[in-house]
Parts: sequence; structure tokens; C-alpha cells
Amino acid sequence: MKFTNPFKRKKNEADKPKKSKTREWLDAILFAVVASTIIRGLLFSAYAIPSASMEGSLLTGDYLFVSKFHYGARMPITPIAIPFLESTVTGAKIKTYWDGIQLPYYRLPGISELKKNDVVVFNLPSDSLIPVDMRSNYIKRCQATPGDVISIVNSQLYVNGKANPNPPKGQTSYEVITDGSSINPQVIKDLKIEIYAQLTDKSYIMIMPKESVAEMKSYSNITSIKPFVEPKGEFDPSIFPHNAMFKWNNDNFGPMLVPKKGATIRLTDSTVALYAHTVQSYEHNKITKANGVFYVNGKQANTYTFTQNYYWMMGDNRHNSEDSRFWGFVPEDHIVGKAIITWMSIDSTGTFFDKIRWNRILRPIK
Repeated sequence: MKFTNPFKRKKNEADKPKKSKTREWLDAILFAVVASTIIRGLLFSAYAIPSASMEGSLLTGDYLFVSKFHYGARMPITPIAIPFLESTVTGAKIKTYWDGIQLPYYRLPGISELKKNDVVVFNLPSDSLIPVDMRSNYIKRCQATPGDVISIVNSQLYVNGKANPNPPKGQTSYEVITDGSSINPQVIKDLKIEIYAQLTDKSYIMIMPKESVAEMKSYSNITSIKPFVEPKGEFDPSIFPHNAMFKWNNDNFGPMLVPKKGATIRLTDSTVALYAHTVQSYEHNKITKANGVFYVNGKQANTYTFTQNYYWMMGDNRHNSEDSRFWGFVPEDHIVGKAIITWMSIDSTGTFFDKIRWNRILRPIK
């Protein structure tokens, strides 16, 4: 009878070379990069709030988790890029991607549709000189979805003729009149007030939360506080569509239709003024006019049909936000994901002991 030594290794195990420490580290790093790339690309990404455009719903210094599976993960359009880096480094001079290959837009199925009042991360549409998925990331609240008609009347947003609820923690501007005496800087800090402009030695434009207004009025050197609203009919050339045909501004705007995939508009001077930029920049079709006749890509046309959906995004800090009022619609292919939770918040103005805003950690975003 032949006996087998149970402690003797098989030949293929004995002959298999043992990995070096360096190889083990390289394998671990490669696995971590691949795993994190898949998670970041398909499930979640982390973003920081760099500005005050969403105050006080989101604060400068908030760090967010953004879900990509809610609306469906967008597949890479620019597949060759260095992971985990911005599109440019060293003062926006060196690109971290190669745009020689551009893939068509495709999005995996999601678990929900993008809805009104969702807080959304998207690529900035006005960064038109670089690929869509390499453009700057912005975060705003979706105020209107495809097919909606939006208007702003005396700073109140209306969607399809109904007043849209204002964000509970949103901020706006007030004209504050004093008796000429100075305002205590500590009051400004405690009430979370931003002095946006000083008009005279007694008059200021201040951005503040609604709950700060009553307390501000209680101070003896404050003689008047009233909402600051840009008057109807006053043309602001920085406001979309940047055309004097539409005398619109921050607080009085529209009405205007948000384009929907498959929706058809009649081509007129006014509709072309409103939508030609959208058609050319995001749908890559050209609308021209000659001798009173409109042409789409050189062919005579009376109408135009949109090829994708669009959204209207605005910041909760209405008078300190660069949003759709300035650069227009956000195309569907620019949508990154839904902001769902604040996982960390750091106050850069705080001292060592109160730099972290503990009450905002793991806080759901509404």
C-alpha cells in the first residue's frame, strides 16, 4: 500500500514563486484604484461646497455624498483621463484628460427621475470649450423640469403659473437703512449677514436669512428693512438670454418654456433669441435667418424639435447665485447626480475647537 505524506506540498504549489512585498503593495494599490473608480463612477462621489450660492440650505465648507445611481450613472464621455483629479491642474494649464476620443452620451437606468426641488450636481453648461464630463461641477436646486413654464415675478418663482415654494433655509437681499451709526460687526457675524453693497453712508444691501430680519429690526440704529427687488422691465444684459428683446433681470424674468425632448417650437425671432444658443451649443444644430426665412443646418425650416431634456437650476441664496438665470438651461447629459447627505462640514472662519460644524455631520440634504 502506498502512503501519501499529507504535509508535502503539491508540485505546482511548491514551484509557484512567492510575491514580493513590492508586488503585493502594487496589487493592493491597483485593486483599490479599480474599486474606488467603479464606486465613484457608478455609485457615489464626494464633493465640497466652495461658495455661498446655496446658503443657508448648504454652507460653504460642507462635504457631500452625491448619488449617481438615483438618476442612473452617466457613462464616461471622455474615457482617457487621470482618475480623481480635476480636468486641469497647476493653474488650469495642464489637462488631466485626452479629448481625442469622445464617446456618445449614455446613462444607465436609475431608481428615480430628476424632480423639482432635488439638489443636483451637474457640469457647468457655460464651460463650452471642454468636454461635457470634464466641465466644472456646480450644485443647485432643480426648480423646473422639461416641459415646465417658468417665470419670476418680484423675486417669486412661478412654475406653470403656480408659486413655487421657496427653500425653507433660502436667503435673499434686503435694503437696510441705518441712522448713520455703524453696525456692530459681531451682530453681522451672529446673524449670518453678508453686506453685499453699501449704497450711501446710511443705506446697505444685505443678504440674510429670513429669521435674522426680525432681530435686525430690533436694533435702535436700524430705521428700515425691506426686500430688495430689481424692478420689472429693467434690462440686465448678464441675464439669459442676454437679449434686449427680453427686458429681464434677477427678480423679474420670463415666462419661458423649459425644453423637453420631442417638443417642437415654431421658429420666430423671439423663439430663436431664446433657444438658438441651446440648439447650437447642446444639440449641435445651427439656426440661421436669411431674407426673413429660417434655416436649420442650411435647410429651410419653420419649426425645431428638441433632441434632449433640459432643467432649470437655481441657488437657494437667490441674490448671490450664478445659475440658470445667467447661463440658461442645464442639458440632461450634464447631470452628474443627486446630493443626498452632508458627511462633514468645516467652518474656515472658526477657531481650532469649533471649526467642525458637528450638527451638520451625516445630515440628509433636503
